[in-house]
Amino acid sequence: MVWIPGGTFQMGSARFYPEEAPPRQVAVDGFWIDVVPVTNAEFARFVAATGYRTFAETAPDPQDYPGVDIELLQPGSLLFVPPPGQVSLDDPGRWWTWCIGADWRHPYGPGSSLNGLDDHPVVHVAHADACAYANWAGKTLPTEAEWERAGRGGLDGKDYAWGDELAPGGRLLANYWQGRFPWENTLDDGWLRTSPVSAFPANGYGLHDMIGNVWEWTDDWYVPGARLATKVSRCGCTPRNPRGGAQHESADPNDASARLGRRVLKGGSHLCSPDYCQRYRPAARFPQAIDSTTSHIGFRCIKRD
Repeated sequence: MVWIPGGTFQMGSARFYPEEAPPRQVAVDGFWIDVVPVTNAEFARFVAATGYRTFAETAPDPQDYPGVDIELLQPGSLLFVPPPGQVSLDDPGRWWTWCIGADWRHPYGPGSSLNGLDDHPVVHVAHADACAYANWAGKTLPTEAEWERAGRGGLDGKDYAWGDELAPGGRLLANYWQGRFPWENTLDDGWLRTSPVSAFPANGYGLHDMIGNVWEWTDDWYVPGARLATKVSRCGCTPRNPRGGAQHESADPNDASARLGRRVLKGGSHLCSPDYCQRYRPAARFPQAIDSTTSHIGFRCIKRD
């Protein structure tokens, strides 16, 4: 872990997606954070020590999913499967599929394994799984503000963790999608899916993979940035150690799958693309249902003094 000094910084951005706006000054106390996301090897040690079973390894309770075909209520997770050719980008169902048997041990579905992936970030973990690991390790998950403070690497107000240019001098500094998403990946960065957690340069705080590779869970319930900013304007001050909304505020009324609430994800993933999802930035944020796991979500932990 490395120490992130406390201080004030500009959180959010007005240059990309509306949920990130408006930019606002916030302050956080200092904290320790993992240098890299939790890897498959580290998660395996946790499971070996505790016998823990993840959300994706457990059959859903039919009472929690009324009306769903009982045949589908088997252990599994969402898996990215590229379509054979160009498709409309208005339907993520064209490249995401529910895969029975996909879990952290089988990241690409039944028949796959962790061979050669010990130093890759663990995926197919729900928020509760990340919390269970953090508790076992004597740590916790970061708030959104803590994560963004660390992700910026000391560069306040910049678009990326290294400045305002995505690929300075043509150099690729993170694992994100190159080519036409979701069907053509040119692999300019060398990786089709996840990459080893130290494959790309560290940011100014010495942290790897704060941008790209896998999305990372935070411990904040999701609300739009504008609502968070309203809290700032009401107090007329710089909020210290701000938190997100309440659980009931985070649910999406238009998405029944998010009825249990959504937490904030940060950092983007290897599926973020210049032509589809420019969320390989510290300010980027995404609401993720707590009972949903995928092949591109992981986490890292912090410790507070």
